[in-house]
Amino acid sequence: DILERLEREIIKKERLSFKHALALFEAMWKEGVNLGVLPPKNPLEGIEVDIKIARILNCLKNS
Repeated sequence: DILERLEREIIKKERLSFKHALALFEAMWKEGVNLGVLPPKNPLEGIEVDIKIARILNCLKNS
């Protein structure tokens, strides 16, 4: 628990460059492909939930 909090604090303080963030994303994408979970079979699966969450967050942001 203490270690997790420390990790979260360090992550909050560090800023990634776009180049580094993109490299990290690409590595995670490749890992997902290797595990067989990416790309999704149906990319629109679950979109309704995503839209509902986006609407809620947008309402909260505007209030």
